[in-house]
Amino acid sequence: MSTRYLADLGAEVILVTRHDDDPAPPDEPDFAGAIYDANKRSVTLDTATAAGRDDLLRLLATADVWVTGESKAALDALELTEIRSRLPRLVVVSVTDFGLTGPYHAYRGDEWTRAAMAGILCRSGIVGKPPLLPPAHILDNAIAAQVSWSILVAHWQRLETGTGDHLDISLLDTATQVFDPAFGAGPTAGYGRPWYEFPTGRPDAGSYYPVFDCADGQVRLTILSPAQWQALWRWLGEPAAFADRRYERTVERQAAHARLAPLIARLFADRTALDLAEEAQRRGIPVAPVLALGDVPNAEHFRERDTYTELEVSPGLRVPVPTGYVDIDGRRAGIRSPAPKPGEHTEAVFGTVPPTVPAPAGSRPRAPRSRPLAGLRVVDMGIIIAGAETGRMFADYGAEVIKIENHSHPDGSRAPFTGEIVPAFAWGNRNKQSVDIDLRCDAGSRLFTDLLGTADLLLSNFKPGTLDKLGFGVDQVSRINPGLVSARSNAVGDNGPWSSWMGYGPLVRALSGLSSLWQYPDTPGEAADGLTVYPDHVAGRIVATAALAALIGRRRTGRGADITCAQSEIILTALAVDVAAEGVRPGSVRPHGNRIGADVPSGVYRCAGPDEWCVITTGDAADYAKLRSVVPLPDLPGAEDRRARRAELDAVISAWTRTRTTDEVFRVLREAGVCVGPMRRISDFADDPAFRQRRLFTALHQPTVRQPIVAERRQFGSESIADAEVIPAPAQGQHTRAVCSRVLGLTDLEIDELIEQGAVAEPDPWVPIRTFAQSDPP
Repeated sequence: MSTRYLADLGAEVILVTRHDDDPAPPDEPDFAGAIYDANKRSVTLDTATAAGRDDLLRLLATADVWVTGESKAALDALELTEIRSRLPRLVVVSVTDFGLTGPYHAYRGDEWTRAAMAGILCRSGIVGKPPLLPPAHILDNAIAAQVSWSILVAHWQRLETGTGDHLDISLLDTATQVFDPAFGAGPTAGYGRPWYEFPTGRPDAGSYYPVFDCADGQVRLTILSPAQWQALWRWLGEPAAFADRRYERTVERQAAHARLAPLIARLFADRTALDLAEEAQRRGIPVAPVLALGDVPNAEHFRERDTYTELEVSPGLRVPVPTGYVDIDGRRAGIRSPAPKPGEHTEAVFGTVPPTVPAPAGSRPRAPRSRPLAGLRVVDMGIIIAGAETGRMFADYGAEVIKIENHSHPDGSRAPFTGEIVPAFAWGNRNKQSVDIDLRCDAGSRLFTDLLGTADLLLSNFKPGTLDKLGFGVDQVSRINPGLVSARSNAVGDNGPWSSWMGYGPLVRALSGLSSLWQYPDTPGEAADGLTVYPDHVAGRIVATAALAALIGRRRTGRGADITCAQSEIILTALAVDVAAEGVRPGSVRPHGNRIGADVPSGVYRCAGPDEWCVITTGDAADYAKLRSVVPLPDLPGAEDRRARRAELDAVISAWTRTRTTDEVFRVLREAGVCVGPMRRISDFADDPAFRQRRLFTALHQPTVRQPIVAERRQFGSESIADAEVIPAPAQGQHTRAVCSRVLGLTDLEIDELIEQGAVAEPDPWVPIRTFAQSDPP
């Protein structure tokens, strides 16, 4: 998945398979292989032989990066140490279930057990029901987005230093960071409340982003501001019962949801979903249709955007699939060529590799660990979660990230706008500087123009057309600085009938077909994704990766690039396997609920204790035998027999797990070689030995927050790349004077004049900022 994105962005990706990996022709189309291996070349090697290992060495001698999923033992068998000594410039990227180190490194995992252990499962679902696994593919595609980013960070370091590296990436670690992370830029649904403070069981999310029936389906409503509520109140006919201004506050509307929802339901009942969404958007009310996945390709908006392309998924069978994540300079960086046949390019590729690999002239002393993006200047106009995360990716690895703000229109994640910085803002904006500029006045516009002239990258995630209205559209920015890379994201894209719509994550999930899949199979129409913050954090990684790829390209060409990304297409690309399956057999893709896995039995099982659960998956008869060695299951070697008796097998497993704690289930089954994951809550992370040993988290001491904030320390293990810095997030305008002086060369007198004109601003000294020393008592 991660290397497919790099191939989309222009990398030459060579897929290496062993001779004994050649698959038999599948009974069904291999949708995953057709989609994830598009744009790649393929060679086959027999690495079990000395000649095959020599061929691998010769191939790697032509490579910048080697991405491998092999275990530590398998890497030793491939003579990794010898490979790295012969190829000191090679970046090796190990991507494994639990990393190459730590107490779980020898165990198996999959998308479902990762969802359980990463604190995702415990927050998914509806109150009073078992936790609900997210739809297939979206978690692992989110993980792949961060893996792509990590690969390019290491490649940039290689370009800067001339030395290689070995990254150790744990899929579990990455899952905790990229998919609605507990310690990431904060959710709107949490209203400033950290996830680790939520009670046991799923909170009642029905009133957060409610879904209503209408004449031909459903729509989702997302009210986040007083103005949006007032517009809805007027549309409802100004009911006296809700005239009080207190209902402008989300918490008050949630408390009154049982009285308010029937009024909305009556208004919506007789109108079509598209009609409701269009009128609501005209009124300034965020509403979107809840589309089935099979209906999305027929939506005029996605047709106009060329979101889909035809792909051959098996001989003679072509179906529409999402093209890719981003546009670069107006062209989609997506599928260009179909997935290759195994070994299709072996002869051509090995015709260009050297016959031998000479030993290096001498060992190069390894430099101290550093942050590779130091020296890059990023002008960050990103807001809320997706925007904050894009800039943080660069800031954490050393780039100078200057956050542009204006006190008249503050970043919504600074709520409650008292001058205090809450954890939700600190997580996404640490390591940044803040400059308060008013781009609507001439002096502020000139100042911003000068700043862009010094920058490498401009980031934003406003509604389409916002920067154009301020005089900083694509053409203007390119004239200011031809070498500048500009990267921006929004809800549904810069063009298309819905491009002007207000779009938040819940609405994007609805119109992209995801909400219709994130449901319990026995209660269709009851969306269970109300508390989820997706795809915001993923969007940050997708955009950052494309931006860094463009900066790498600029090293050769000297030219900048214009990158755009629609969050709706991030979701659709993550669902591409299901999109293809639905295209072949319309109506076949439905909510899978907790009936998951490649074989039976697999699912979510109750354990001892209140709301305690685990995930167990099997993939074949061998897995079933391992499970049967512990759990008293019948002897059923045939897959069809197991499927026919699924309910019986699930009952036996449930009876076994109910009498044991999640820790006991995890310990016993993993020792038997079973793929298993306990459902972890955020409060459990502190006691997880893998997170501690792999040093996944650190403490951020943020002024105005009494207790240290648990924050991400690293995205991967590395020999040469330092962990992220932990500089507190800035107060608004905290660095206005310093940046104007150091970067733009202004004198204090000139800066004072700009402040007097209102072109720039510094923090208000009268806003009460409470700073607690570490020694303060709690």
